Amino acid sequence: MLDGLADEGFADLWTPVAMSKEVGKAPYGLTLGGARLVLFRDQQGRVSALHDQCPHRGVKLSLGKVGKDGCLECPFHGWRFASDGACTHIPLNPMPEEKRRRYAATTFPVRERGGLLWVYTRPGAEAPDEPSVPSVMEQPGVHVWHYAETWNAHWTRAMENMLDSPHLPFVHRRTIGGPLARRMKPDSKMEMEVHPTPTGFRTTWTLDGGAPAEAYLEWLRPNGMSLNVPIPNRLMRLFMWCVPVDADHTRMMLVSTRDFLKVQPLAALLDRFNKRILREDQAVVESSYPVESPPVSEERSVATDRATLAFRRWYLERKKRGSQEPTAVTEAPTLAS
Repeated sequence: MLDGLADEGFADLWTPVAMSKEVGKAPYGLTLGGARLVLFRDQQGRVSALHDQCPHRGVKLSLGKVGKDGCLECPFHGWRFASDGACTHIPLNPMPEEKRRRYAATTFPVRERGGLLWVYTRPGAEAPDEPSVPSVMEQPGVHVWHYAETWNAHWTRAMENMLDSPHLPFVHRRTIGGPLARRMKPDSKMEMEVHPTPTGFRTTWTLDGGAPAEAYLEWLRPNGMSLNVPIPNRLMRLFMWCVPVDADHTRMMLVSTRDFLKVQPLAALLDRFNKRILREDQAVVESSYPVESPPVSEERSVATDRATLAFRRWYLERKKRGSQEPTAVTEAPTLAS
């Protein structure tokens, strides 16, 4: 295990790390939880993931190139590595294949699904399961738009923000939070519900004892969020993955799916609107202190924090346990209104 991934609570799990369109003919280097990875494609377009560190002298393999045989060549001394990490050639040092096995690069399981590249965060050729990819991202007739940017924030603060519905009428008053803001009164009360699901939990809410909101949020364990946008006879779901780069940076990966407004230029207008909503959150999240979500007792929380506290307890327990299996998601304890 790479220590940085364990430190971020990201040991032994699947996460998207890049958009498919970002990885072309050249190797693509990235940082995940402080660990350097490189993605590259062979001549058939199949993607592989290696630790972005040559076992010879530690230089970045992402500075190298991919040959016609689909092997990644180190830029320093020309060592070549196959998709499974096997060292296939060491220039000026002829040796049999069985001897070269000790010079292999570290591999990570990787999948290409839904326009994203998913990595399992334990080195090795196999993963115990497959990534949980929302089916709508691969559904025929659905417009799928991908976007990514990096924030100066710890991934836990970004993730809690994405699961926090009470901030909508304040941070997003001029966009998606407008309807809720107009319904609020000075003495309004929001009731939160958190329902465990196979992939995390679903959170719903009511205002002043009314009917539950048609919109709902889902946590896609460990670092994903899904927002169902209620539009009569239409499908629209927004997804966000908060991918840890290091202790101070998070890559925000936004995916928009819908079955309408699929033709330009209207599609581009709606996609820019989704980007605007994301940017409304940035300054608030980046201002959070301490940078990483602290233990529950170190901040003052209320009943409407039920969803974010459920995530926080899961994260802190997982981080404490290291690479062991995560505990089940449970609803946060009842808090004062």
